[in-house]
Order: sequence, then C-alpha cells, then structure tokens
Amino acid sequence: MPAQDLPGADALILVDLQTAFVSGDNAVPNASQLLDRATDLLDRARAADAVVVHLQNDGPPGADDEIGTPGWELYLPTKPGPREHVIRKPRDDGFDATSLGKILVSAGVRSLALCGVMSEMCVHATARTALARGYHVVLPHDAHGTYDAPAVPGVSESIPAHTVSRVAAWSLGDQPDITHPAATVAFAR
Repeated sequence: MPAQDLPGADALILVDLQTAFVSGDNAVPNASQLLDRATDLLDRARAADAVVVHLQNDGPPGADDEIGTPGWELYLPTKPGPREHVIRKPRDDGFDATSLGKILVSAGVRSLALCGVMSEMCVHATARTALARGYHVVLPHDAHGTYDAPAVPGVSESIPAHTVSRVAAWSLGDQPDITHPAATVAFAR
C-alpha cells in the first residue's frame, strides 16, 4: 500500500524504550536514530490526540532492565493522562497480563503504530497479538531495533541487527504495514 494510502493510526505503542537499551555503551545499534523516529512519532501522536502507550519491561534480577534500576527507567518523557498510559509488563507480549487490551478497546482503537525494542522479541510479540486481535498494525521499518544475533559455531556467522529487525517484521506476514518509514505514519483520533 502506498504511504499516502495508509490509514491513520488511532494509537502509538512505544515498546520498551528503556534507558538500558537506548543509551550508553550497551544501546542497540543506531539507537539515536531510533530515538529520533520514536520521538517524532510520539510528538505527532500527541498532537493528534491519539492514544499513546509506553510499555515498560520488568526485567528479572540482574538484568539490564531490572525493576528499579536506572536501566529500567523509560528514556522518553511520559505525560500520563486519559490518552497516555505507562504499562509495566512481565513478559515480551505487551498484551499478556497487562491492561493494554482494555485500554485500546475502551478508546475505540482500530489501527496502531508500534516502535521500540527488541524487534524479534517484545515488538514482534506485541504486534503478533495485535494482529490476532484484529488491529491494523503499522510497524515502520526504521522505528524498531535490536542487537546483532551472535554467531553460532557450525550454524551461522553473527547476523547484523538491521537484518534481525527486518526478518522479525517480515515474519509477521502480509497483514501489517512494515515497509513504510516512520515519517509517513499518520495519526487520527
């Protein structure tokens, strides 16, 4: 579908844009570009009064995103209110054991855009469930990221992060819009 024909998204879901993953020496590759795209999406979603949901992963003890540690904190500023929410999640899927589904249904959301980290884990799991629940999903190719997949001796060399992200999006099938840049995502209330 051409970018100008994309339906406006009713909601933006920012997946795990936590300090541990997008800043410092252990940030995902191209984190500054990812943050620029996410910030632009967030600004435009707020301006359109679209629903905004910040997902925050509760990592286990010792993880970079362990609850209460600096790495667990959300990187982008939030403005919680009737149309903007922060949801802590215990697992990869943002719908699993959270209020995400209820918030989206209550707001009448039918189409959502996702951005964040990790492409093949939390972004993918949340997008997959959104599709299964009948939402139109926009996953801009330049607004999610992950780390390089390490080499496995005798199986493959390491796989660059951008390839891992592309495969994760592609594996969602032909339902989501995955080939458009973040700049083309429109929001509608």
